[in-house]
Amino acid sequence: MGKTKRSFSDRMLNSVERVGNALPHPATLFLLFALMAIFFSWLAYITNWTAVHPGTGELIEPVNLLSVEGLHRILLEMVDNFTGFAPLGIVMVAMLGIGIAESSGLIATLIRLLVLSSPKKLLTFVIVFAGILSNVASDVGYVLLIPLAGIIFKSVGRNPIGGMAAAFAGVSGGFSANLVLGTIDPLLAGLSQEAARIVDPEYHVNPTANYFFMVASTFMIAIIGTWVTEKFVFPRLGDYQGSEEDEKLERLSKKEKKGLRWAGMVSLFLIGIALWGLIPENGFFRGPDGTFLNSPLIRGVVAILFLGAGMAGLAYGLAAGTFKNDSDVMKGMSESMKGLSTYFVLVFFAAQFVAYFKWSNLGMIFAIKGADLLMSVDVGVIPLMILFILLSATINMFMGSASAKWAILAPVFIPMFMFMGYSPELSQVVYRIGDSISNVISPMMSFFALIIAFIQRYDKKAGIGTVIATMLPYSIAFFIAWTILLVIWILLGLPLGPGAGMYYEMP
Repeated sequence: MGKTKRSFSDRMLNSVERVGNALPHPATLFLLFALMAIFFSWLAYITNWTAVHPGTGELIEPVNLLSVEGLHRILLEMVDNFTGFAPLGIVMVAMLGIGIAESSGLIATLIRLLVLSSPKKLLTFVIVFAGILSNVASDVGYVLLIPLAGIIFKSVGRNPIGGMAAAFAGVSGGFSANLVLGTIDPLLAGLSQEAARIVDPEYHVNPTANYFFMVASTFMIAIIGTWVTEKFVFPRLGDYQGSEEDEKLERLSKKEKKGLRWAGMVSLFLIGIALWGLIPENGFFRGPDGTFLNSPLIRGVVAILFLGAGMAGLAYGLAAGTFKNDSDVMKGMSESMKGLSTYFVLVFFAAQFVAYFKWSNLGMIFAIKGADLLMSVDVGVIPLMILFILLSATINMFMGSASAKWAILAPVFIPMFMFMGYSPELSQVVYRIGDSISNVISPMMSFFALIIAFIQRYDKKAGIGTVIATMLPYSIAFFIAWTILLVIWILLGLPLGPGAGMYYEMP
């Protein structure tokens, strides 16, 4: 029999994967990136490659890391770069709590219950949708939902890498979409307001500025993410060929049901305490400004995950008999750390690269120069906004922080669009689209190394190329769908949020 003819997209993605995986080990690659950042800091310094910050007017100059001072800093702050790398602590603390829940058997039992009670046809949609909603709780989706999706899909006989891709698409590609406000909304709104006041000193941007558009985006991204997973990702990945045998899904035993009841009661108790501290106007879990968004429950969500998963796992283990003593609990926490050994190595070199790139000011100069280039293009409003989406997506490949990029871009584009008659809320939503669509293919995304480590659990040969090739269809599809939605929204003149219109009139 002849070989099955592969489609053009399949051949292209396989080429992307081969090229990407032909690169050195991801840890080695980050080491090379770090060395390149040092070299280019010197090159930018001797060529006097500078930029002017559009918001402050400050001259941004490159810092030479090959200087005596630079080399001293590299040596003195190497350990701090590693230990201070934000995702490292988040992952470690979260995994300690998850380790208790996993070793007790709680997670495995919940997965079996989910699989046994959910129609398989809806599983992909549920995973993508859950990934989008997880953004309200900061980074929980990365450390919990993505590996969980792999386990779920493997348990139903489907490729676990495809399941993790679907979750990753929701968590990271759908970063700006949600049904409720998250911590990123007030952060971006504050930056937008400051930029808008360059033109109008009295202008106010609410955290709900993009709420209507983001609610619509939630369902669109969930549908598109499901379609890409089923039509492109799973067919390309094929059946899972790993050595691990599929676990048989047996009905829950009496002990397991008892464990779930205990875990459920503990969870309800914790939820009750949370509501007790949030609902009253002077509740003890309210933020310093009396709001829910600045609540320690939101800002300290990783600690909440550790306590919630740990206590629920402990309740399950004691009731189901899987925990006999405290040593069993500590052993479960220790085992969860062993699975992160590859991630620790990757993070060490990734942290050095990110630090050098920041110290040298190369990331900020790249962003400002890109914004200047886009402004020099004389096109209509809609084409300009599409170019702005592409610019934001491109800059996202160099700078991981959404707020840091917007702090640079907002003072440029918000005043520009205001003078053209378009609102700051519109500028903000356009930026959020661009920032989201390239998250899944950006090595600068803080959790990219963790995603590689998750996938290597099922494919030891997986590397950067595997992740990018798997996620590229999502990035392209999200860009097309989100751009169409934006154009329709502009043409219809729909409000982006409560009191947030599309247009602006000069006072």
